Amino acid sequence: MTLLDDAAGISDDLADLRHRLHRRPEIGLKLQRTQQAVLEALDGLDLEITAGQEIGSVTAVLRGGQTSEQAPVVLLRADMDALPVHEEVDVPFRSTVDGAMHACGHDLHTSMLVGAARLLSARRDQIAGDVVLMFQPGEEGYQGAAKMIDGGVLGAAGRAADQAFALHVLPNQVSRGTIASRPGAVMAASDGLFVTARGAGGHAASPHLAHDPVPAICEMVMALQTAITRRIDAFEAAVLTVGRLKAGTKHTVIPETAGFEASVRTFDRGVRRKVREIAHQVCQGIADAHGVEVVIEYVEECPVTLNDSGATAFAFETASELFGDSRTFTLPRPLTGTEDFSRVLERVPGAMVLIGACPDGHDLDTAPSNHSPHAVFDDSVLADGAALYSQLALRSLKQN
Repeated sequence: MTLLDDAAGISDDLADLRHRLHRRPEIGLKLQRTQQAVLEALDGLDLEITAGQEIGSVTAVLRGGQTSEQAPVVLLRADMDALPVHEEVDVPFRSTVDGAMHACGHDLHTSMLVGAARLLSARRDQIAGDVVLMFQPGEEGYQGAAKMIDGGVLGAAGRAADQAFALHVLPNQVSRGTIASRPGAVMAASDGLFVTARGAGGHAASPHLAHDPVPAICEMVMALQTAITRRIDAFEAAVLTVGRLKAGTKHTVIPETAGFEASVRTFDRGVRRKVREIAHQVCQGIADAHGVEVVIEYVEECPVTLNDSGATAFAFETASELFGDSRTFTLPRPLTGTEDFSRVLERVPGAMVLIGACPDGHDLDTAPSNHSPHAVFDDSVLADGAALYSQLALRSLKQN
């Protein structure tokens, strides 16, 4: 039996686990039900398991049959948390939790890594090293990777991880079953810009007697878009999107304060610093011109996801060996989404690898994206993901 045959043999079990996770999604770091479901799914396997107490993480170490104190270590990561999104997809395993949904496919990632644990456990004698299975909560903005790193996940085997890989499903853009990635920047850095202008409130009929902060923040929003296009090289990518405006209580009242919140995406550390400088200069300058005070908070949330070129080539070779060359695809450009697996890749050479999971009957160009309440993912990729996780570990440790 081949690895793919064995993966196909457990595909129903993986789909069942995925559906159970999908029905009961949990948000953030405290994933009690999800953590318990993973622990139950790993029960009976010869693994060294540590369940997080402060956060709902699970770290499992699989010792290879040919391991030693100098043997290499490979880390495989899956994220487990859901999003604060109300599901609008009519499937039998639809979310039963109001306002929560696995809209980014983390339920698939978790099930795939459980599958890899089973496949690798059955091949322990072939493994000349150790495998760390990193089941991570809080990927969606809760710094879950950083918390697990602080907790020692990169050294869970007793030695530092030598390589690290993560898989991520896509419900659009890439055809089902296609393995996609690229060397270098594969996903963006994400920052938050939070601006509050304070003036003097008053009656809407007498704006000259007040210091209205609303026109100031409106001007900031528009000026930032112009400044990005005028001061950032056209061949460098930077996206600034204002997602929230806040001001006032009634249309006849000039408020004391007004503000906005924006998301910033970049792919280069120098561009990232430049955007931060621009944001401060533009907002402070406009506030001064309007005679209002301004508080500017620029929060660096997640670094750019940088794939190691060697690890990326290795991942493509592994996928081609498993599935054939026709099912691999080099992304022409990075994605503007972010991933906190980037924090692992800052410390360990590795790669983020994407798997197309668009179901039949959906057009790749118009299918709902990750984070959409209408996002759907095909269960058929679960076995492929489990096999790819496993083969990455097997080849990585054999190669070393």
